[in-house]
Amino acid sequence: MDSETEIHVYFMPGMSANSLIFERIKLPQGFVSHFLEWIPPKKDEKIANYSKRLSRLIVHENPILIGVSFGGLIVQELSKIIKTRKVIIISSIKTNKESSISMKFAKKTKSYKLLPVSWLDDFENLIAFVFGPRIKRRVDLYRKYLSVRDKKYLEWSISTIINWKQEKPINNVVHIHGTRDLIFPIINLKNYIPLEKGDHAIILKRADWLNKFFEKNLI
Repeated sequence: MDSETEIHVYFMPGMSANSLIFERIKLPQGFVSHFLEWIPPKKDEKIANYSKRLSRLIVHENPILIGVSFGGLIVQELSKIIKTRKVIIISSIKTNKESSISMKFAKKTKSYKLLPVSWLDDFENLIAFVFGPRIKRRVDLYRKYLSVRDKKYLEWSISTIINWKQEKPINNVVHIHGTRDLIFPIINLKNYIPLEKGDHAIILKRADWLNKFFEKNLI
């Protein structure tokens, strides 16, 4: 493909993560990768407004958006603002009904507001919260991926995920999910592509599978 026919793909990482989590992803020829990073949220900022500000960093028309975990929520919100060719979410959810029982409980009781974010200062706690408890055994290998650790950002992220108001799935969202994901268990999900034995860190652990999927399914 020449520059006029190239298809632009924008990636959004998960909570606290930077774009290095996509370092093992290789797109087919003719697709151009662009990597979004988290911008500082404003106080009590709604996800719609945050996504509108973030959308200014997308400079190509009709892109493909790929988001991981919390980044999956963000790319779905972005698709309400800009025209997209396709939206792919990985290890994420399509509606608030797909969130975990513990998240629904936290929303109902507001217990998340009592959680001191300082406990995430311990990197092992943070990495388990973001990628799932199985990752704690390999904490040093994953340290470079979680660089967004500002307290205000973490508080905003937790509140935004728990209080996401999306009640119905957005049309044409492709959802890839590990069958052993403990952050968003598959028992709550509908209409997703299962990655057998994959956990919440499939973007890192199962990049080869994802690359093969992208090779056949990006268009």
